[in-house]
Amino acid sequence: MARVRVSTTVDRDLLARARQLHVGPTDASLLEAALEALLREHREAEIDRQYARGYAEQPIQTHDEWGDVEAFLDAPGKL
Repeated sequence: MARVRVSTTVDRDLLARARQLHVGPTDASLLEAALEALLREHREAEIDRQYARGYAEQPIQTHDEWGDVEAFLDAPGKL
């Protein structure tokens, strides 16, 4: 993995609070964890958008060869 040096200025209180939460030994590990969390959050949001788009295109009430998903989800409450 190629490494790059980052030099920046951040809010002192924000950094102090983040340092209290982070278990890593260095500010570099804190920054890496923050960047990984940002990327993970972005990916999760993209997956959620794809699900929303899919359900908008194919509503849950749509019948197909497997049946009716909405009725399947309601079935346990009717037992």
